[in-house]
Amino acid sequence: MKQAITLFLTFLLSAGTVLPAMALEAETLPLLKDGRPPGNFEEMWAGFDPRAEPLEVEVVREWEEEGVVLRIVRFRIGLFKGSKASLAAIYGFPAKVSDSNRRLPGLLQIHGGGQYADHRACLTNAKRGYATVSIAWAGRISAPDYHVTPAEVKLFWEGKTDDPAYRLTTDWGAVDGYHAPGRNPRNVFPSARPAPWTLDTVESPRNSGWFLCALAARRALTFLERQPEVDPDRLGVYGHSMGGKLTVLTAVDSRVKAAAPSCGGISDRYNDSPLFRATLGDDVSLRHIACPIIFLSPANDFHGRIGDLPAAVDEIRSMEWRVTCSPHHNHQDTPAYEVATQLWFDTHLRQSFEFPHTPKTALTLQTADGVPVFTVTPDRSQPVAAVDVFYTQQGRAGEEPKDRENAMHRFWHHARAKQENGTWRAQLPIASTNQPLWVYANVLYPLEQPVSGAGYYYREYTAQSFNVSSLLDQVTAEELRGASVRATLQPSLLIEDFTGDWQQEWFTYDPDDWSRSTHKVHSPLWQAPAAAVLALRVRSAEANPLVVVIDDHAAAVPLAGGTDWEEVVLRPEDLKNLEGDGLPSWDGIHRLKLTSAERLRPRRGSRAKSQLIGGNWSGPAPEFQNLRWQTMP
Repeated sequence: MKQAITLFLTFLLSAGTVLPAMALEAETLPLLKDGRPPGNFEEMWAGFDPRAEPLEVEVVREWEEEGVVLRIVRFRIGLFKGSKASLAAIYGFPAKVSDSNRRLPGLLQIHGGGQYADHRACLTNAKRGYATVSIAWAGRISAPDYHVTPAEVKLFWEGKTDDPAYRLTTDWGAVDGYHAPGRNPRNVFPSARPAPWTLDTVESPRNSGWFLCALAARRALTFLERQPEVDPDRLGVYGHSMGGKLTVLTAVDSRVKAAAPSCGGISDRYNDSPLFRATLGDDVSLRHIACPIIFLSPANDFHGRIGDLPAAVDEIRSMEWRVTCSPHHNHQDTPAYEVATQLWFDTHLRQSFEFPHTPKTALTLQTADGVPVFTVTPDRSQPVAAVDVFYTQQGRAGEEPKDRENAMHRFWHHARAKQENGTWRAQLPIASTNQPLWVYANVLYPLEQPVSGAGYYYREYTAQSFNVSSLLDQVTAEELRGASVRATLQPSLLIEDFTGDWQQEWFTYDPDDWSRSTHKVHSPLWQAPAAAVLALRVRSAEANPLVVVIDDHAAAVPLAGGTDWEEVVLRPEDLKNLEGDGLPSWDGIHRLKLTSAERLRPRRGSRAKSQLIGGNWSGPAPEFQNLRWQTMP
């Protein structure tokens, strides 16, 4: 095809046609045959060679920080509709490698929607012996003295080179792979439909931003493998959210030797377009992944839904896989889970760590008392710090994006597991045989040495331990009834007694702070009766405001402090939103939080300013007793 284009251009020149210099080059992707779009994975990628075109690398800025060489670079993505596209990125590697013959494993980091290519990913990885390229597929860049926000991206689009804030960044040329916002106001990033800025004039997967950015990511692999510091046979890829899906789309490249998608890459299966599903659905790319892969899938994530994880693992070609699933979390994680990415690359790119095997589990439905039993046998090649079992009856088979609220707020019971001869056993009392049962186990291992990195949102963390999860077991209501399982859990007015391991059913994204949240109030077991108030007992050593949060409503309760327990009683109308409106009722609430301060934020499209409720906490963390619904006489 490229030869035919060249012959055509030669004919035009011989006829005296004046062409721009760029038109002499062949397009990156072949023209459609008979106007027919690619209908499957093979046709979508046919004719694309990520190594074929020159990179034309330009170094925009270079500096050294904490013994790490960092560069803002741009390199060629390809030629589309006669216009060159260039990808901006941050590239970093340890400075001392420049003067040695040692080659490092290389990592491709792919940001999520609304995020930036960020120098902290390159910096923290370089300190651990990796070279990293963080690609700015949406044009945004975060680095010292080189910050490209959507405002600077717009300056770039408008060519305002005289503006002091102007920065070189990603240039998609005649197509539009930008996101939030796109260069063309009517551009819908995932869409495969034709538009003036798309490659093909018919519905085609090559029109979608997913395809364009995956193509750019594969070009970034070419950039990585050609750096003198990098071992081209040890390349890995990871990304969060939209970057998680792009990780899966990129990991089909045979040069990828390890992959770690977080919160994405498993659930995009329900697009209205059959063509999209047949080419860009997550399951399509998963079936072509042969490298070792770990899925970081928080149990309440709305984007990479845990219910799709068993199918994703079944679809991949690789036999080397792991999952790590934090309970209650949605689209964020804590160090013991985030660190799995670093340890996975240490295992498969450096051979400096041995990742434990997935714990073996067995779910027994038919028991003498009708209560299901879950057994867990972890890999004990390393010391086991804890084994925890989590289960819910709020999962739904075939969850789709419309099930977002349920996915984000489902409550996971913690089942106490007892050990005997290296196997942990937990009973799973349920509330109904008309709802399915989902269950999985977490195994916590201590790290011999702390491991630091940049997390999902580039927050730098240090992990002292790491988690390996079992694959989710899913049982239908029909299977529960068929096994004569009994419903033994009864509704309760007591939400929490704060004894034992109560924190396993609460969660936080900041383990250093005492604030905690729970989805227990979203469970039918703890629904508030009519005319109930929310009550709890609190003891605070010093005078402080206690903030109680229900979804987007909050109340600050002044505590006198001292050695005595104080009773807190709240009605729905006591909790206010940003507009000052009280909570209408306890019906349909999702999340309850106890904290020292909460920032209420405006709803999308509102011009209201955020408001901080509460403030800094003085003294030790508070103690709590008997969080409950209390009916008034």
